[in-house]
Amino acid sequence: MLAVWVDQLLGFASGALSAIRKQEHYPDFMTWVRAEGADSFNGDVATAQALAPILWSQTPLERLNFANEPLATPGRNEPCWCDSGRKFKQCCYRVDFPTDIPEQMMWMLSLREWKGATLKAALESQQAPAQALLEAGLIAAESGQTGRSMQILESLFDGSDWSRLPEQAEPAFEILLDIYQERGFTRKRADLLDDVMERGPLFLRGVALERLCLMHLDNDDLDSARAAFVKAQQALPDSPTLAYIEAMLLLHEGHEEEAKERANFWYRRLVRQGDLDEEQLEFLAALAENPGATLADQLLSAEEDMATPLVSLQALLAALPIAPKLTIEQDADSGRLHYTTTAREETLFAAWHEQFQVMVDEEVALGFRDDPWGNAIEWMSELCAHPEWLDAPQVVQDVTLALTSRFGSLPWMAPSLLEPLALRLSRWLEQARAAGDGSLCWDDADNAMLLRTGLALVVGMERGARQHSRELAEELLAIDQEDSLGLRELVLDQLLRDDRNEEALALTDEPQKDDGSLELGLLMGRTLALYRLEKHDAAEAALADVVAHNRYAIELLCAENPRPSMPHADGQVDPGSRAEAWQYRTLMRDQWRTTPGALAWLADHR
Repeated sequence: MLAVWVDQLLGFASGALSAIRKQEHYPDFMTWVRAEGADSFNGDVATAQALAPILWSQTPLERLNFANEPLATPGRNEPCWCDSGRKFKQCCYRVDFPTDIPEQMMWMLSLREWKGATLKAALESQQAPAQALLEAGLIAAESGQTGRSMQILESLFDGSDWSRLPEQAEPAFEILLDIYQERGFTRKRADLLDDVMERGPLFLRGVALERLCLMHLDNDDLDSARAAFVKAQQALPDSPTLAYIEAMLLLHEGHEEEAKERANFWYRRLVRQGDLDEEQLEFLAALAENPGATLADQLLSAEEDMATPLVSLQALLAALPIAPKLTIEQDADSGRLHYTTTAREETLFAAWHEQFQVMVDEEVALGFRDDPWGNAIEWMSELCAHPEWLDAPQVVQDVTLALTSRFGSLPWMAPSLLEPLALRLSRWLEQARAAGDGSLCWDDADNAMLLRTGLALVVGMERGARQHSRELAEELLAIDQEDSLGLRELVLDQLLRDDRNEEALALTDEPQKDDGSLELGLLMGRTLALYRLEKHDAAEAALADVVAHNRYAIELLCAENPRPSMPHADGQVDPGSRAEAWQYRTLMRDQWRTTPGALAWLADHR
């Protein structure tokens, strides 16, 4: 019966709102209530009349700049406020409602209906109750009206009075952050996070810090992610979410054993506190046993519709047969290696492309002309039904780029999705090396398919399968002697992360192309390797080369909270620019910070 009452209440309130909006005059509204309002309650005029004054009193009126015009509740012996002419005790006072009437209902319904300038003016009036903003914003988001939802939720989180926020505001806060991310409003997103962390309520501050940590992880800014995690610990020291965040952070940093140890620590600590439900405890126990696999399972379950085809794809990749032989020959004149597609490979690719429908953007190193994930369920399912398609390097290239674009920033997905493809590519690189000692250059024949696949795999496995990523990068460096993929800097970074400083230094001694595009990373990597090896005179000389190339690098590395500097729209940065220095800081500052004395040494040489 309660559900019937709720439906009746909402139906009556919606009709009442339409009636009020015609004149915004109470007597006219009551005329509608007696003539039509009782229809919502199966002809029960008493219920309609008793409810009408309550709803009128909470309705925002445009003629009053969205203030309401509340009626005073009459005394028992005073005339009833429904204008029936009877005493209150003999009229509406006698009507009992099955539930309380939500104080924000008419505001919530108004926010759902208003559009354009009226909605904007209503929000700017700051008259709307926080609960009404919350409910209207969530309803708009659930119905796919992201623009309306953003506009309403921005009023809820405008920072004018954080104390008014209901504790149920947490999901709305996350929805607003997601909308900002989806629509590319990175500045608004950052400003909201900063505002909440500085002045927001404690329950939102923890969420903001967790989101900030994840945002930095997505951007590969491990140093900033670590700083955000430390702040999150201080804000919410007993939050079970911290176990999840720290496991992700440590896996991104390449510390799998430490991730397991820390997850075990969190499990023991939170079990002792006894505040968790059974599902949370099971998750923490699984995290302590195998952080990577647990996070991978969680991601698959969160993918909803794509979970089944993703699991099938994992099974397919795990059972891939040995890669077939390609047509790779050494050019008689140049000595360079040429891979050429065969008729069978082109036929396989044509069948695959009917399902995949997206072409690689050959103007960029890694990317498509359109989003490959719009029809992912279809192409993953068809690929599992036709595993022979993966005999064609062009199909492997498409699959690798698609998987890297979605899962490459998640270390725990690399073993099941990317490593099997890397093994296939390594087999083809072995065939290329067996064809001759020449270089497999990007611009020759169909070589770009193999090299682009290699670059995507190296980048995608860098966090979750670091050793395999470095081995593949070294394979590619050996066979692509021009380093057209720019892998030398990436291998250098990986060697430094593994504290293999002698090898890192040797790598920087090798000749390189003089295009300046990767020079800062190589110069800074050489400087760090020399400093770690305690070759301080040589390190100072290398640092002078850094300053000569980029005058911003040392300052940005030493600063605790510098202003970000974004690359060009195509992701490129100019050699010697502040954006180049910022990019290096994002990728490698954690290595300078965790090297004892390194940042202080840099600061002394500013």
